[in-house]
Amino acid sequence: MVGTIALYDAQGERQHTIYIGATPEYGKASFLKRLEREIARTKTRHPQATYVGIADGAESNWRFLNLHTSEQILDFYQASGYLGAVAVALYPDDLAQQRQWLKQSCHHLKHDPGAATQLYEQMLELSKGLQQSQTIQENLAAALTYFQNHQHQMNYALYRQSNYPIGSGVTEAACKTVIKQRLCCSGMRWKEKGAASILSLRALVLTPTRWSQFWNKLNQYGFPVAS
Repeated sequence: MVGTIALYDAQGERQHTIYIGATPEYGKASFLKRLEREIARTKTRHPQATYVGIADGAESNWRFLNLHTSEQILDFYQASGYLGAVAVALYPDDLAQQRQWLKQSCHHLKHDPGAATQLYEQMLELSKGLQQSQTIQENLAAALTYFQNHQHQMNYALYRQSNYPIGSGVTEAACKTVIKQRLCCSGMRWKEKGAASILSLRALVLTPTRWSQFWNKLNQYGFPVAS
């Protein structure tokens, strides 16, 4: 499990990232408590900041982020990924038309106010009396449901105007840098305790200044060992 807290300036440039890594845990209670503590510390240091939560469509993500952020944004690349099913439903036998429609619709979704609602209405109209294969119909239905549930989190034109990030790429990249690069090399096998220790160290190393803070604290307070 990986979480990130990224700090951005007023122009939307990322300035600092805090990384948190943990081994798999049913319910994620301990992991979420750690993340909450980091959020609380960040809010104490930056009380005037706008707090934005970015995630995919998993309901558990939004239950957590709704408690801690004032704006919730659906990852743009997750949202745009569902438009491929609509392109296929519109032009099942024309790959060039599919690509053209998909490119235009992704641009529309990203840049135009109200685009998510307009695309949802287009999907809804398309689904009425659609005579395509069962797979195409099921994929279109999944896209329709996704947009119905999340279009209120897809106001990307406004987010971009406010210089908010619209993708969860920082966290996606952290899955690789915190976990994959260290724990998933050829022949590696891990027990939970060892993996948890390595992930904690990895997060310290990757979060700027945390490694030196960690050692300064050890120098100041020492570390208890068995005699």
